[in-house]
Amino acid sequence: MRIGLFGGTFNPIHNCHLTIAAQIRERLSLDQILFIPTGDPPHKPHDGLAPASHRLEMVRLAVAADSAFAVADIEIRRQAKSYSIDTVRALRDHYGSEADLSFILGLDAFLEFPGWRQAPDLLRLCHFIVVSRTGASFAPLADHPPLPPIPHQALESLDRRTQDRLDVPVPGGTRLTLIRLPPCDITASDIRRRIRSRMSVASLLPAPVESYIMRTRLYQEEPYRPGIQG
Repeated sequence: MRIGLFGGTFNPIHNCHLTIAAQIRERLSLDQILFIPTGDPPHKPHDGLAPASHRLEMVRLAVAADSAFAVADIEIRRQAKSYSIDTVRALRDHYGSEADLSFILGLDAFLEFPGWRQAPDLLRLCHFIVVSRTGASFAPLADHPPLPPIPHQALESLDRRTQDRLDVPVPGGTRLTLIRLPPCDITASDIRRRIRSRMSVASLLPAPVESYIMRTRLYQEEPYRPGIQG
């Protein structure tokens, strides 16, 4: 099995998430994309973040029509703070050593990868697929420990759109794939803003997700901001 691990808050899941997942599955010949919603932040609420139970249900509704998509509640069930290294190790135990696990994330998030817990171990534990994001450049990855050295020219080709994929071997581990996809600029924050403003989101969300949000009245009030009154 070649499985793509697609984590995120999915607050809410939207059409760009699904488009990216479908494109990555096709381009990388993956058997399945596993969506992994994050859990509730421990100890205190997160401003504007819907409860994990709602976000999980929205993902389930969004992926139900595609047999190549699945959802895992592994991070939601974890009571303590969740780290990617723990999730990947747990999924490695679940699927077995023969499974080819690929961690999918946006370039903007991957630029912060050196600060992740046990980043070198995580890089060796699974294949990373890093997807272009509007406003983010691949160039800084040329010298970005713990990544292996990557030629500046190749990264600049990705940024200039003269190349759409770069595969980088990871010494002692797996590999890193940098991939450019067509821009998809839907954002969850804009969807939440539109819902609060009573604006249409019909073209931005799967229909079952939109219905669920309307039925449960998610995102229809301004998020609480401590210290601000009025």
